[in-house]
Amino acid sequence: MGGRRRAPPGSNEDFTFVSPVVKYLLFFFNFVFWVISVILVAVGVYARVIKHTEAALACLAVDPAMIIMAVGILMFIITFCGCVGSLRENICLLQTFCISLTVILIIQIAAGILGFIFSNKARTKVTEIINNAIVHYRDDVDLQNLIDYGQTKFGCCGGMMHKDWSQNIYFNCSQSNPSKERCSVPFSCCIPTGNETVINTMCGQGMQGMDQQEAEKQIHTDGCIDKLVDWIHSNLFMLGGIALGLAVPQLFGMVLSQMLINQIKEQIKLQSYNLKHTFDPWS
Repeated sequence: MGGRRRAPPGSNEDFTFVSPVVKYLLFFFNFVFWVISVILVAVGVYARVIKHTEAALACLAVDPAMIIMAVGILMFIITFCGCVGSLRENICLLQTFCISLTVILIIQIAAGILGFIFSNKARTKVTEIINNAIVHYRDDVDLQNLIDYGQTKFGCCGGMMHKDWSQNIYFNCSQSNPSKERCSVPFSCCIPTGNETVINTMCGQGMQGMDQQEAEKQIHTDGCIDKLVDWIHSNLFMLGGIALGLAVPQLFGMVLSQMLINQIKEQIKLQSYNLKHTFDPWS
């Protein structure tokens, strides 16, 4: 009966097409990222809890803690499917895991291509995000630290220029603003001096009201968007390497899961054949 599926000649009844190497390698691969996802969620929840501020609820879209939690939860769900699917040899969970990785990889590639093709629109979106972050600068400690780090790292101030900080209610230059920081900029905009041992958090006082030439002597007046674009252009190979590094584990997981799915399907066919021909004298 040429159409029948048989176990390989000489094999016993315990033969299985499912490779333990593929099965447990996929499990440990997912388990590592599952642990990482749990840590991310825990860090995000902790960061949200210790803030104890209602104002932070107004800017969840730019809250680093919420972003970390969202990434962690997504990783948790996907890697959970991979872990349980590999251990239980569940085709449905493995397919969910594989499809999820495929969709994420396609989104990453599409985002990179679209970002390159529609660079002007991407720049506009980045500008919108940065301006929104400036508005909520004092509302969220994590966001504040992130902006200060970026401005210090890139030697920049604001989105397009240092006067963008007037969008923030504390730094706004209007005469009706009662804030002590009126017409100022954050200390992270200041040009550091070589002999400075203690950070002068008041160094940006009144800088928006100064002439451009006077302000340039004490603070960075270039916007962070141009600095960020210049940095991206200067580090394309490094960014490409990072993108490839992120894609490799995804491809690895996709290949392993698809291999295991095919092996499980072969095993199901074998079991079905053995069940049908247990008492078949011609088997």
